[in-house]
Amino acid sequence: MSSLQLLTLHNVANVPQLHRGTAVGKLTDVQLRAWLKAGKPIAGKSDGDGLTFTLSANGVAAWVLRYRIAGKQRELTLARYPDLGITDARKLAAAKRVEVQQAIDVAAVKQRQKDELKQAGTVAELTELWLDHSIRPKHKHPKVTERVIERDIVPALGRKAPKDVTRPEVTRLLAKIKASGRPTIANDVLRYLRSIFSYGEVLGMVDKNPADGIKLDHAGGKEEARTRALSQAEIVRLFKAMHEAGTSFSRDNELAVKLLLTLGCRKMELFASRWAEYDLDAGLWRIPASRSKIGESRELPLPAPVIVWLNELKVRACGSDYVFPARRTSRRFEHVSPDTLNVALNALGHGLEAFTVHDLRRTARSLMADIGVDFDVAEKIIGHKLPGTAAIYDRGNSLERQRKALERLAALIVKLDTGNSDEKIV
Repeated sequence: MSSLQLLTLHNVANVPQLHRGTAVGKLTDVQLRAWLKAGKPIAGKSDGDGLTFTLSANGVAAWVLRYRIAGKQRELTLARYPDLGITDARKLAAAKRVEVQQAIDVAAVKQRQKDELKQAGTVAELTELWLDHSIRPKHKHPKVTERVIERDIVPALGRKAPKDVTRPEVTRLLAKIKASGRPTIANDVLRYLRSIFSYGEVLGMVDKNPADGIKLDHAGGKEEARTRALSQAEIVRLFKAMHEAGTSFSRDNELAVKLLLTLGCRKMELFASRWAEYDLDAGLWRIPASRSKIGESRELPLPAPVIVWLNELKVRACGSDYVFPARRTSRRFEHVSPDTLNVALNALGHGLEAFTVHDLRRTARSLMADIGVDFDVAEKIIGHKLPGTAAIYDRGNSLERQRKALERLAALIVKLDTGNSDEKIV
């Protein structure tokens, strides 16, 4: 969600409901998830009082408020779905309708705010314009890019005028990021800065792109595919370090590690998940297409230990919609920050060779190979598309085969948690 949308949403909870359709709309989350899964473009499905759900041809779902002012039909894009849930979308639409009833053209106001950003002219404001133009309308996961910009680009260059940024400044920033042990992020930042300043040239905010001429060798260098996976003995040591850390390594973090090792899912598939996606009675997690790297929803069976861990997390969530709610007030996320677990693991002092949260996913895949899980089942579990014609014949008992494989993997993780890495699980 952009900063403009966040500002708009700030006091929305206190807005009076002026129409009956605002409180209880026509649409449901079940419908919205089904439409996302189907992937067919939707020009508009009305929730009532002008609030409309849309789905573009490239799979971007959004809330749009349609209204009339001075006899003209107008539209205001509120935010993406599911970034903005159906309840909050209704509240935001109600707030905007209040403004419309006061003869305020809310779409025109938003455009004026964008125009003011162009005139104000800082790098932070240019990045916001670039995100709105090049990333948010076209990418299914814009928060990946937003997170890098907010963490690495804005703190270093955000207050400067784009015209004042020099090539040596950009080079020093890239070197600093690489020195922090993040060469891949350094390369990402270089690519983003090239595009951001190129867009600044189009807008007249930049005379010459300061990122031009800087090669990957000056940033993070050639990227090698990671192969790091933890051995069973290393997992035992990791669990021991987590237990001995006490409150300095939270129970939420410990359960997150166990879930990632057992389910093999991507970090943000788990951290941004909502309780509505889980059927704990049936032992099933429905991962929506909006958080899937391959753009397809999938169902993942939940083995018994995972259900126990999730029930504990449900108590710890204190009524939040999210499995891992943000523990601190944040404008960026209602769920835990994407960086939280990496930071906690780096501070743990486990004494192991360096690894990232994503390496836990690779570890889960390696463990499945260790216990003899069939290739097609393991690939299905971790959300990879099956090669060639294998996907065509992936029918029938696929879910049951995944369930049996995950029960075996969960049994192994439980044994490793007790310090036993010698017993063979077959």
